[in-house]
Amino acid sequence: MQKNVLKNLCQLCAVTALLFSQASVWAETIHEERSKYRDITVTQVGDRRCLLFNVHRGDRNQTCMMVDDRDLLVFDYTRMSFSGMLLQPEPESILVIGLGGGSIPMTFADMFPNAKIDVVEIDEAVVRVAEEYFYYSDTDNMTVYVDDGRPFIKRAGIRGQTYDYIVLDAFSGDYIPEHMLTREFLEEVKSIMTADSVLVANTFSTSRLYDHESVTYQRAFGEFYNFKLPTSGNRMIIAQLGTLPPRGELVEESRRIAASLEKYGVPLSDYPRRLTTRVDWDMSRRELTDQYSPGNLLRDN
Repeated sequence: MQKNVLKNLCQLCAVTALLFSQASVWAETIHEERSKYRDITVTQVGDRRCLLFNVHRGDRNQTCMMVDDRDLLVFDYTRMSFSGMLLQPEPESILVIGLGGGSIPMTFADMFPNAKIDVVEIDEAVVRVAEEYFYYSDTDNMTVYVDDGRPFIKRAGIRGQTYDYIVLDAFSGDYIPEHMLTREFLEEVKSIMTADSVLVANTFSTSRLYDHESVTYQRAFGEFYNFKLPTSGNRMIIAQLGTLPPRGELVEESRRIAASLEKYGVPLSDYPRRLTTRVDWDMSRRELTDQYSPGNLLRDN
């Protein structure tokens, strides 16, 4: 009996040692630094490389890419950012607020090589990491600006500059900067849109501010498309200045352009049925403003 116990212990030790050795391979940290805004970590698991921001409640993957297949978009929310193509399939000017690893702007640059793409990232350390570890680089038509997204948009509006496709992707771990959640900010965003422009805002599918945020977007834009997937904790708010196209037009557009997004892993033909204008929030909630924007509540989502 004692021999069997010793044998079992040896087997357990061998398994434990194997698991530890595999864990070191599965979660190799290839870069760490502390910027002015956050802890930044880059890890690699096989050919999957991820950017993590540690802000409030632990590590969260911000961007992941497959080193051997850089075109493939790994996360649902990244793929969902291209749902706006159902409303604006041929943008000539694109604005992305929030760089991360650069997956979204690089995909746009690949799809629309002649489009003017402006990327705004507040953290210069994130830009360096995206360039060194995620293959991001400026091109003749794509430029990253180290700046706060809100004053960048305000200045663009003062200049009379407009964009066809705007992506708000200012996530930092589990937090969205509260000055980019307010009615005043959305009015500034509207100033850089035309009748054909589309806004795609990446936010939370559930949070303590869900009702407030929804009311704020509704009062700024009127009806908007609410886009969620059961596999993601994110939602996309898709808005235009005018009346939204009917679902039938979205279906037709998806059939026309879905093939062009296949290599990125974007299942565009599945998206129209998931876009809804149904109100699923409490309409009595207070809108978010520059004087009332308790964005810290998002940390408890």
